[in-house]
Amino acid sequence: MKDLNTLIDSMITQGVLKSPQIIKAFEAVDRKHFVPQTLRMNTYVDAPLGIGEGQTISQPSTVAFMLEVLSPQKGEKILDIGSGSGWTTALLCHIVGEEGSVRGYERVDSLVEYGKHNLAKFCQNERCSIQKAKNDLGEPGEKFDKILVSAAAEELPMELVDQLKRGGKMVIPIKNSIFIVTKRLEDDVKIEEIYGFRFVPLIY
Repeated sequence: MKDLNTLIDSMITQGVLKSPQIIKAFEAVDRKHFVPQTLRMNTYVDAPLGIGEGQTISQPSTVAFMLEVLSPQKGEKILDIGSGSGWTTALLCHIVGEEGSVRGYERVDSLVEYGKHNLAKFCQNERCSIQKAKNDLGEPGEKFDKILVSAAAEELPMELVDQLKRGGKMVIPIKNSIFIVTKRLEDDVKIEEIYGFRFVPLIY
């Protein structure tokens, strides 16, 4: 079995993990705390792993890639859609620090509890949380600096674009691509597409 440092070094060598704040988050928020006990021997394999209910904890290099593209910073307010095991929520929580906040949303009841349990190992206050997703995506009426989506939509959800602050960024899988959505002005959105990924479907 690989160890955490080997996995991190491999992702740095691949060029998918670059930023100091994201590297430190991967070091501090060990994936082993989010992987089911029965799969612990595969914790540091660069592959997605099942967490029940047809859902997965994402491949580490894919998480690293998406976080690098998202570029979370200290003090930011971030929305994490499809929080699953809680790993991405905890990574983001570490990055934004005491002055930032992260709100994770998950639709599967058992995973809401699983994610909350895992997140509590790393964040003991209300600035970072995982909640049961409502009928609406995210938090309509709220504005976020960054939005991370970890399940594949069929098309770009404009209700999430509306929840971005001016200058904000969203990283979201759509079908088999990752899209980078940057809101330059309220009515001016830049969209970039990166091909070649696979995610569980986003249900809403």
